[in-house]
Amino acid sequence: MRQNPSFTLADVAEIRRVVDADPWATMVSNGPEGLVSSHYVVLLDQDRDDLTVVGHVGRPDDLIHGLGERELLVVFQGPHGYISPGWYGDVPSVPTWNYTAVHLAGVPEILSDEENLAVLDRLVDRFEGRMPEPRKMWERPNDPAFVARLAAGTVGFRLTPTRVVAKRKLSQNKPVETVETIIAELDSDGPYAQHALAAEMRRAQQARAGARP
Repeated sequence: MRQNPSFTLADVAEIRRVVDADPWATMVSNGPEGLVSSHYVVLLDQDRDDLTVVGHVGRPDDLIHGLGERELLVVFQGPHGYISPGWYGDVPSVPTWNYTAVHLAGVPEILSDEENLAVLDRLVDRFEGRMPEPRKMWERPNDPAFVARLAAGTVGFRLTPTRVVAKRKLSQNKPVETVETIIAELDSDGPYAQHALAAEMRRAQQARAGARP
C-alpha cells in the first residue's frame, strides 16, 4: 500500500482500534509458486500493548504460506465506501473511495499446541459472547476429544510486525464544509450510504479539530 503523508495513520492506539473492530483479515505471502493469500480472523495479542497479533490457519495453509519461515503480510480493512464528486459541490472533481486499512508484515512464530488452543478458545468467546445463548468451545455438545481433533487441524501463530503501513483516507484534504457534506451523505439513506464510514470520518475529523492549536 502506497503511503501518503496526508493520510498516514501512525497512532498505535488508533491502529489497534481498527484491527480490533475489523478482525477478518487477508493474509498474503510469496512462496515458491508465487503469491498466495488466505482469509482468517486475526486478533490483537491480549498480553501485549503493541501491534502484535495472533491467529490460526487450517492445515495445510501453514505449509502453503511457509508459516514461521517466510514473511507474512496481514491486511485489515476498516470501513470504506464510494465518494461521489457531486458531494464536493460545483468544483472540478472525480469519484474516489474513502477507506481505512492496516498492513502488518513480519515472520510469524508458531504457537505451541497449548497456546493455539487458547487462541481458538478466545476466538469462540469473542464472537459467541454476543449471542443470546453462547455456544462456548468447551461446552456441550462439544467434548474434549472433539476440541482436540479440531485444534489438531489448525496451526496457531503470533506475528510481531517488523513493518507497519496504516492509512486513513477520509477526505482530510478537503475543506471542513465538504467533509461535513460527505459525512451527511454517507449517513443518509442514499444509494451509497455507509454509516460505519461516516462514523469513522467523524472520528477523524474530531481528532484533527482537537489537534489544532
